[in-house]
Amino acid sequence: MKLVIGLGNKGKQYENTRHNMGFMLVDRYLQYKNIPLKFKEKFNAMYIETNINGEKVIFIKSMTYMNNSGVAVQAFVSFYKLSSLDILVISDDLDLDLGKFRLRSNGSSGGHNGLKSIISHLGTDNFKRLRVGISNDKENVIDYVLSKFSKNDFEKINELFDVLVKVLDDYFVMDFTSLMSKYNGYNKKR
Repeated sequence: MKLVIGLGNKGKQYENTRHNMGFMLVDRYLQYKNIPLKFKEKFNAMYIETNINGEKVIFIKSMTYMNNSGVAVQAFVSFYKLSSLDILVISDDLDLDLGKFRLRSNGSSGGHNGLKSIISHLGTDNFKRLRVGISNDKENVIDYVLSKFSKNDFEKINELFDVLVKVLDDYFVMDFTSLMSKYNGYNKKR
């Protein structure tokens, strides 16, 4: 069983903002797999439970706001008795340019409050991540991450999501080291 967490903030005002990259990619992947976006609610999260390649997978979007994402994640991990190794967290990343991404098997939060919260609640940083670049505005970081994408940015995101749905497909059939080897060089090709 796997748990895939898309990080973001709930509410209409946060839709299509940089900080909601995790929410956006979860929705895009489910649509790509022809899984209806009929989320249920449990443990301060919206979730969809499905099967991919014969394995049970739960996709969640925390409804606790970004800074408390770990509350919902911990609840699902405890209820389903999951290991942190069964988790993939999809988050935005200020340190990667828009249109770039990086897979990591563990590590620090890198200053990301959603990841900080998950690390704090799970008591470990040993979970997989798919970090999706949003570029950086070093002047006004909070306003920047909560701002909406421009039309040009959306075009780049759509192109990137065409690649990322394939990354997620492979995540469900490959070991993570092989997945990182296959895709982490992708940014150098662009």
